[in-house]
Amino acid sequence: MNIKIPFAFAILTAALMGCSSHQPKVEKIKPNPLPKLVQAKQLVPVFSTSVSATAENDPLRLQMATDNNMLFAVDPKGTVEAFQNNKRVWATQTTKKQGLSAGVVAGQGIVVAGNQKGELFGLDQQTGQIKWTSQLSAPIIAPSHIQLGRVITVSNDGNVYAHDAQTGQQLWVYHLPSVEFSLRGQAAPIALDPNNVLVATANGYVYGIDVITGVARLQRQVSVAEGRTDVARLNDVVGDPVMMGQFLVTAGYQGQLTVNDLEQQRVVWSQDVSSSKRPEVTQKAVYATTTDGKILAYDLITGEKLWENTQLLHRNLSNPVMLGSDLVVGDLDGVLNLVDPSTGNLIGRSKTKGDITSLRVIDGQLYVSTQKGALSVWQNR
Repeated sequence: MNIKIPFAFAILTAALMGCSSHQPKVEKIKPNPLPKLVQAKQLVPVFSTSVSATAENDPLRLQMATDNNMLFAVDPKGTVEAFQNNKRVWATQTTKKQGLSAGVVAGQGIVVAGNQKGELFGLDQQTGQIKWTSQLSAPIIAPSHIQLGRVITVSNDGNVYAHDAQTGQQLWVYHLPSVEFSLRGQAAPIALDPNNVLVATANGYVYGIDVITGVARLQRQVSVAEGRTDVARLNDVVGDPVMMGQFLVTAGYQGQLTVNDLEQQRVVWSQDVSSSKRPEVTQKAVYATTTDGKILAYDLITGEKLWENTQLLHRNLSNPVMLGSDLVVGDLDGVLNLVDPSTGNLIGRSKTKGDITSLRVIDGQLYVSTQKGALSVWQNR
């Protein structure tokens, strides 16, 4: 049996390890207060809308997407919306009884989202009409990926599906190795190269799968499990992996931040870093946020630690992203923290509403999603 546990529960369980029956209370760790900033930079909001909130202890992987000068958003109660020039163009209810739990992604004329029942929906970008629906074997809790006319989706039981982007026909399914105990989370598939998709798993491995045939071309371990208990051995790669040229960068929960050189088939470096978020990678550096709220920077080639910021400890940090020349990290209070990527110093902040669950940079703009359903787009001044 495959047991999925929410990330917040895993943290609490780990904190309880070693406590005796005479110590039943676990004091909640207070988040660090935000430090005062002098002449703080701010971001400029360019779009905002609101959708329904998700559960505080298990926020969903809901994100915005853009394609063909349109912006697409998803509501956890089941609606997919399209905006153009900040005006709603259409809104489509996918199902009446089952909300959406993952998405949205857009490309090749369609918009794709999935739900807890394992239903995958492909909608026409221009009209919002549901072009096709497909039933998968388990809940869909990570956004899909569109490549070479295929929609690649990972269900929560470890099956990787490919569907025809236009018709929804299932073309192949690849069965990943199952694990008995893992976080309730799943990294989204990404492009490994023009012909292959990369999928990270709960057992600390990544797989490169041919988009057309469904044949695995690559298998590599990127995180090693340690510890005596099931919780202590959790090393899920739930943060999306990142490709930078020939380098594959992954971060694992209670595992390692690892850079692999896929051309030379070797590990370039690995650091003990616990993270459930996608790292940010530039041509020179790797940036990561840890489960306890540190922001770390490492040299991409050598693995040398460049700096460490501990000012935002226990603030439930989001994935870091580069917006222009600034590194941006969201937190539990909806604060977008601007960081100098060369020093790690906090240099500015802006504010939205709710625990920030997803940051994406698309065409030089910052796309923000929060647990309370505040969706917004920002840019530098």
